[in-house]
Amino acid sequence: MGKDIELAILFADVVGSTQLYEVLGDTRARETVASCIEIMQLATEQNNGTVIKTMGDEIMATFPDGDAALNAAAQMQKLIGDAKDLDIEGGAHVAIRIGCHFGPVVLENRDIFGSAVHTANRMTSQAKASQIIITEEVVRQLSPEWVQAVRQIDVAPIRGKSDELGLYEVLWQTEDVTSMVPTLNVTEGRADTPGTLRVVCQGKEVILDESKSSLTMGRSDDNDIVVKGNLISRIHARIEQDRNKYLLIDQSTNGTFVHQSEGEDLFVRRDSMQLTGDGILGLGRATEHDSPLAIHFSTKK
Repeated sequence: MGKDIELAILFADVVGSTQLYEVLGDTRARETVASCIEIMQLATEQNNGTVIKTMGDEIMATFPDGDAALNAAAQMQKLIGDAKDLDIEGGAHVAIRIGCHFGPVVLENRDIFGSAVHTANRMTSQAKASQIIITEEVVRQLSPEWVQAVRQIDVAPIRGKSDELGLYEVLWQTEDVTSMVPTLNVTEGRADTPGTLRVVCQGKEVILDESKSSLTMGRSDDNDIVVKGNLISRIHARIEQDRNKYLLIDQSTNGTFVHQSEGEDLFVRRDSMQLTGDGILGLGRATEHDSPLAIHFSTKK
């Protein structure tokens, strides 16, 4: 008889493994995938987790809580990202994507079953290369140090339910996550501080500086900057402080148009770029300076 238990369920898989066989050939591709699986298993075991199964280029594992799952996930990403034997021709590197959810499962015959397993697997399909995507249920399990390293990036409908599921990205590459110790005022007095970023839309102003390091934009009322439109995603894009610069990170269907006062017009979709000087952002479409849909930004050192 199966045993009911609540666990953090994690899936991790190798991105583009089919292309690896075309680029590297069968033998080396198999060895490369096997190396990734070995790293995933090692990280799981070293962080109080259990490997439930491996499936080709994918691993499914469980952890007692969210912290253990994210410790393992970050370790997987770092080890695979640093492994020199996982370089591919042309300067590329093997990458993995990870998804995680916390919820009730049925444990039976060393396997797990239940809707929580499917939700965790869906988080993996939402992730891009080198990303860790988790649900709000995992966030609720986290220590304050890990909570500081997650950002909500989107919402997604749940099959068979009227509710929507919040999607969170784990910023595992930041220095704070590497040390797992919150760092305060690390840039005080340094010449390479990012300064401030001022964002204005429809009369609302948001300032990013040392006290507030990120903001979100989109049609959902939960965003810092709310812009309504049929081409605008619920959480369309975000701006984050990254060391000594500010990055625009688009996560939308229709992309973000960027007009910088000193430079060419750019289009960003499912990618990121640095914001400098002054300019205008258009969510889903290019906008004029005086349009109510225009998001004005300006940086200052």
